[in-house]
Amino acid sequence: MSLDDTMHAMGRAARDAVDQLRIAPAEQRSAAIRAMARNVRLRAADILAANTVDVASATALVDRLLLNDERLEGIAAALEQVASLPDPVGQVLARWDRPNGLDISRVRTPIGVIGMIYESRPNVTADAASICLRSGNAVVLRSGSEALRSALAIHQALVAGLEDAGLPPAAVQIVPTADREAVGMMLEGLSGSIDLLIPRGGKPLVERVSREARVPVLGHLEGVCHTYVHASADPAMAAGIVRNAKLRRTSVCGATETLLVDREAAPRLLPPIVAALGDCELRGDAAARAVVPMSAADEADWHAEYLAPILAVRTVAGIDEAINHIGRYGTGHTEAIVAEDSAAAEYFLDRVDSAIVIWNASTQFADGGEFGFGAEIGIATGKLHARGPVGPEQLTSFKYQLRGNGQIRP
Repeated sequence: MSLDDTMHAMGRAARDAVDQLRIAPAEQRSAAIRAMARNVRLRAADILAANTVDVASATALVDRLLLNDERLEGIAAALEQVASLPDPVGQVLARWDRPNGLDISRVRTPIGVIGMIYESRPNVTADAASICLRSGNAVVLRSGSEALRSALAIHQALVAGLEDAGLPPAAVQIVPTADREAVGMMLEGLSGSIDLLIPRGGKPLVERVSREARVPVLGHLEGVCHTYVHASADPAMAAGIVRNAKLRRTSVCGATETLLVDREAAPRLLPPIVAALGDCELRGDAAARAVVPMSAADEADWHAEYLAPILAVRTVAGIDEAINHIGRYGTGHTEAIVAEDSAAAEYFLDRVDSAIVIWNASTQFADGGEFGFGAEIGIATGKLHARGPVGPEQLTSFKYQLRGNGQIRP
């Protein structure tokens, strides 16, 4: 069978699976996700062996790709957490009566078939499958070549979970090849089979999907995240938060890339922060360099998503200048303020227009699991349909149900 035939057959099978998922009881879908977790644990040796081959071939972003016993258990635990979440399908969002006696309700419903295109992260295979299943959607997965062996091994465990629960294996499918033509076919929607595309990966991938897709897209281009240290910040708290926000995992999209510090307080606040950052490379403006030795930043640094132990540092005249900087250079992902002044913090929370805005905590909490979603498909930075971590509720739409007793419109 040609790749074209294979891809379109997958699309048709996914569409058929959606029809079965729509009528599957919530508990059956929960049982399938729990069975997926069980099979991930049972097949751990096979998954880790496949991942070893992927890692050996990798040339970049190895941390994102690497699986070990702890991370694999994290994947299984995330599946179980998703299984325990309230089921969104069929939830009544609102209900009201009209003067003519019509009973109208707005009810959550699955979107349909989700196309998921991702790079480097084997865990996305399980996260996407569980979130789609929890929300009654089928999914067609397309992993990048660097993680394909790991993704295929995880997929085998997921399919076994579906079969254990009596749900169609086509509810979670994965493109079995790294052929880039498969991406183009998904962008065209597989002849109307795909209802929504979600890209998760580097800027080139997301730009291509956003530019060429013939179906709606949910995603984000970059995570240029900021931490702003207000003059009222506690120095020790600021140092701990900035270190975690930058260095906990530098390769995640919620890592802080630019540090903003009130200029008048920089001599007091910057030294403990820099000490906490250790060997992290700093690139700062003139005022920051006057306080602590570091390299000079240029205009490109304010736009940079380093995904590495590099941090841009800029001093600002106050909270409005910090907000203006974020508005100009940010990507609408995640921003944080460290402050003891609650009025300043609330002002920042209200005025910054990003998907996630945080007070006195690390930007690395930009994660669906940390929000209580169990897992996430990604962080949406657009302003339509869904924003922030994309969990089960964000993969539903709604429909209106009208109940009457013979009404006709005059």
